[in-house]
Amino acid sequence: MAGQGGPAADGPEIFSGDENFSSGKTAIRIASVAALGGLLFGYDSAVINGAVDSIQEDFGIGNAELGFAVASALLGAAAGAMTAGRIADKIGRIAVMKIAAVLFLISAFGTGFAHEVWTVVLFRIVGGIGVGVASVIAPAYIAETSPPGIRGRLGSLQQLAIVSGIFASFAINYLLQWLAGGPNEPLWFGLDAWRWMFLAMAVPAVLYGVLAFTIPESPRYLVASHKIPEARRVLTMLLGQKNLEITITRIQETLEREDKPSWRDMKKPTGGLYGIVWVGLGLSIFQQFVGINVIFYYSNVLWQAVGFSADESAIYTVITSVINVLTTLIAIALIDKIGRKPLLLIGSTGMAITLITMAVIFGNATVNPDGTPSLPGASGIVALIAANLFVVAFGMSWGPVVWVLLGEMFPNRIRAAALGLAAAGQWAANWLITVTFPGLREHLGLAYGFYGLCAVLSGLFVWRWVMETKGVSLEDMHAEVLHENKTAAS
Repeated sequence: MAGQGGPAADGPEIFSGDENFSSGKTAIRIASVAALGGLLFGYDSAVINGAVDSIQEDFGIGNAELGFAVASALLGAAAGAMTAGRIADKIGRIAVMKIAAVLFLISAFGTGFAHEVWTVVLFRIVGGIGVGVASVIAPAYIAETSPPGIRGRLGSLQQLAIVSGIFASFAINYLLQWLAGGPNEPLWFGLDAWRWMFLAMAVPAVLYGVLAFTIPESPRYLVASHKIPEARRVLTMLLGQKNLEITITRIQETLEREDKPSWRDMKKPTGGLYGIVWVGLGLSIFQQFVGINVIFYYSNVLWQAVGFSADESAIYTVITSVINVLTTLIAIALIDKIGRKPLLLIGSTGMAITLITMAVIFGNATVNPDGTPSLPGASGIVALIAANLFVVAFGMSWGPVVWVLLGEMFPNRIRAAALGLAAAGQWAANWLITVTFPGLREHLGLAYGFYGLCAVLSGLFVWRWVMETKGVSLEDMHAEVLHENKTAAS
């Protein structure tokens, strides 16, 4: 696992890898379809932002109920992530994608037509389950269907789709609000604009579900299900005839047993989880503990502290999401050239510097009578630059690279289950950071100091525990667990 395969791509095109077989285009196409789940993932996660005040006003609820309504999707996401891997091992990756599409569709209509807050909560949880499912199945499927030389770039499509979904949500919310004259003003058919924000998600949900019928099942799942002729056909389409039987034999060897994969496979014979499972969980938790979602969920606090109006702050939040999209493209271009681990280390360094800078500035900020910080003069400009450079550092590293690693670092037999556990840990960490930040809004120096410390620790974690997977075949990942297994038994 620590070793590396053939040379990384060095052509001028972003996907011009060292794969000579023409079906590299096929791998790009099916990875793009799978990544649509990430687009819905990003859209569903962010759409609530444009409707928060309207939901509170229409249903006459307090801050506690509102907070639960906003966070309810995260609870659903954790549940969806925990179960998606096991379901995918039973019924296949494609079937789970179709289920996720249906969940997104149900959530779109259920939330859009809700007439009480608890209906909003129920259907936000349904959508959250879809988000959790998509967060597991897309990286697993993309890793299992991608040629090694371009697997990193194809895996990065998941994060590109997520940040594109966030941007699309912000942009559509803004457009609908502008057309209606406000989020709580009627738009079409007598429905308020905020309801159309949720209903609009039905379009990509249907597209995702329909396109899922056009891509093949994962060859690793087909081998695990003893459907060798079908696996041979899919591998031929993806990789060509070269070394086909050797590839199938190696996949069979890594699956070993006659029964289907289960949660028990993540445990060593001597007890406890395999180290690689803990590494995946650590990557997921650190990805959230650096506070990236605070920047997106509560960025208006930062902008207004510098002196911008609420409307100006909303526009700059959209600009920040665009920066996130563009920097993800940097990761796609570099991940198969310089590798996963160097990108993570570079990102940790950049995040630590920018977060600690923000911690110092907010720690010395003056506080207004209403408890909000004030950053006049140069300190405000430095804070804004640091915030956007933090997004750049995250967007080119920990955002996409973690999803790539989670999709490819686990051996075939435990991939879906281990990825589900890691993704559930990620959603739990997301929820913890999201719900604790409001209480820290009057202590932003402390908050950003904690995120900065986590950024430092994330770099140390990667340096010590994360191994490079650039160019390594998925079957070679199996050797790492076998080695750990033998070491534990000796």
